[in-house]
Amino acid sequence: MSLADRHEKFMQMALQQAQLAYDCAEVPVGAVVVNSAGEVIGKGYNRTIIDSDPTAHAEIVALRQAAAHEQNYRLPDLTVYVTLEPCVMCIGALTHARIAHVVYGASDPKTGACGSVLCIQANKKINHHTRITSGVLEQACAEKLRHFFRERRKGSKL
Repeated sequence: MSLADRHEKFMQMALQQAQLAYDCAEVPVGAVVVNSAGEVIGKGYNRTIIDSDPTAHAEIVALRQAAAHEQNYRLPDLTVYVTLEPCVMCIGALTHARIAHVVYGASDPKTGACGSVLCIQANKKINHHTRITSGVLEQACAEKLRHFFRERRKGSKL
């Protein structure tokens, strides 16, 4: 399987997680954590409203699951696939966990911290530098968000 095929496969899984968030009327962002053998060891979707937890972003939920699976807070050699560019909190957590690679779909021009607004991983003073790949299934990821917010503006209950 090519790297592009691998990225698309796991981004599709992240999109499935985003749909679970959508179904709960949460902002539809999903994430999966994958080891070097291609096994998903963590998955999550936005749960900030249903959990009353401002830290329950998809990446954090998936990261917690992966850390529990590995029984370690340091998670080198793992890749996180997420449908939306991580915010400052999420890229901070991914950096502290020593995640090797973050692959995201849609850019976030308001709070994106991997290049859109800030570029946390490029700060040379930080002791770990996560590799970033952007734009994987970008249209599908962005459309899920656009549809959610379009429906929300209409007053739909989703």
